[in-house]
Amino acid sequence: MVKRVKVIVLRAAGTNCDEETAYAFRLCNADVELVHINEILRTEKSLNDYHILSIPGGFTYGDDISSGKILANEIKYRLGDVLEDFIRAGRLIIGICNGFQVLVKAGILPGLFGSGIEATLTFNDSGTFVDRWVELDSDIRGKKRCVWTRGVKHRIYLPVAHGEGKFVPRDDNILRRLKENGQVVFRYVDNPNGSVDDIAGICDRTGRVLGMMPHPERHILGTQHPRWTRLGLKRFGDGLSIFRNGVDYIREHM
Repeated sequence: MVKRVKVIVLRAAGTNCDEETAYAFRLCNADVELVHINEILRTEKSLNDYHILSIPGGFTYGDDISSGKILANEIKYRLGDVLEDFIRAGRLIIGICNGFQVLVKAGILPGLFGSGIEATLTFNDSGTFVDRWVELDSDIRGKKRCVWTRGVKHRIYLPVAHGEGKFVPRDDNILRRLKENGQVVFRYVDNPNGSVDDIAGICDRTGRVLGMMPHPERHILGTQHPRWTRLGLKRFGDGLSIFRNGVDYIREHM
């Protein structure tokens, strides 16, 4: 049994949610390192030294070409085998906002057929950057499959902040398989971007890789809720349980 869970928060030019993500994991008593992608590519750091890989939000490489695409290509073409070994070893990955875009555009999510890009995250239907709080419903089957969300409340409240958050599967077959497999983890109650089937977050077939557009690291403390003075102060926010689930899973299974 692992005594200390080690988390790598992967950074690149334009990442801007790394400190908040690291803080969330530290609240769950994990050891966290912020590591630049170049340190991995130069083999100064190794993913094998960590139990959890977190790819946080931001605008990596300015979202040139499309959101998350450059970092996705670096991961896919230079770290693909390493990531496959990381997942096979039973370790965990979470991608939030830009990190979700990276995982999808690298072909790691949804991972239905083992290769190729099976979905994308594209421009919001509104054509504008969306920055507000949203309610999410936890899909019952997805919550059971995904180790990050077991025991999470049926409905949670998190902020979104993105211009390219519309989840679009490659075709109807991909969407059908996602639902049949229980890989849809979160859906928007009031869809802010036009995502197909209101999808806000998905996992892979193992349940150990989670990608989601809303930001759980921005609602880990009760005072971060925009209406806490009216609704009453809670010690922790809705997002913290996601990070705690990941840390607890590693502690119990590795």
